[in-house]
Amino acid sequence: MKTSVQARLDEESAAALETLERRLGLTSSQIVRTSLRLMVEHYPAPQKKKFLGIGEFDSGIGDLATNKKHMQGFGLTRLQRLKLKEAEDDR
Repeated sequence: MKTSVQARLDEESAAALETLERRLGLTSSQIVRTSLRLMVEHYPAPQKKKFLGIGEFDSGIGDLATNKKHMQGFGLTRLQRLKLKEAEDDR
């Protein structure tokens, strides 16, 4: 499969391409193909992120996932948790 690519080069990139053509005796197409191969090697595909510790720890609380009281205050800032606790103590 052949694919054509058109690219707008700034002056610096165009000069670099011309320099490589003269220095290496390659065509611009050969330089672009080689550059792409080198970039693929240099920037490998990211690895899938792995979750460490899933299912490996025992909290000792049997109903942790189902009892809503264990989630009370979750996601709140420290100040919000303090205010919540104060409101509960006032009751």
